[in-house]
Amino acid sequence: MSNNWDNFTEYIISNYADASLIIEVGVGNILEPSDILKNRLEYTAVKCVDINPSNDEIIKDDVENPNYAIYENADLIYSIRPPEEIQKDISDIARNVGCDCILKPFSSEELSFKIKPRFKLVNYKREVFYIMKKL
Repeated sequence: MSNNWDNFTEYIISNYADASLIIEVGVGNILEPSDILKNRLEYTAVKCVDINPSNDEIIKDDVENPNYAIYENADLIYSIRPPEEIQKDISDIARNVGCDCILKPFSSEELSFKIKPRFKLVNYKREVFYIMKKL
């Protein structure tokens, strides 16, 4: 594994090893975390979603007006460095499909105050992110 994503992907692998579907939202051009998950979770489908896909394997979707069929049966939806203006949309998708949600903002940012009460701060081996467990 790459040093940049070791702890983050290790947390997901450790906690979602039995997941059937994990979705990264807003993947952009950073494919390394999803590639690590694809390689390490052989029985888990890992999908990537972005409003402007950078390749044919990334599913096009706008989280402000989501196609819920993409997210059905997800066990986890996560996003790395999501802009504050779409954090609520991502967490709403997770709530509506009944799955966990992990948001990892820039280290200098916090979560949007609109959704912060839904999430718990996680410090995992010097990696910091927020998690919302399904209801």
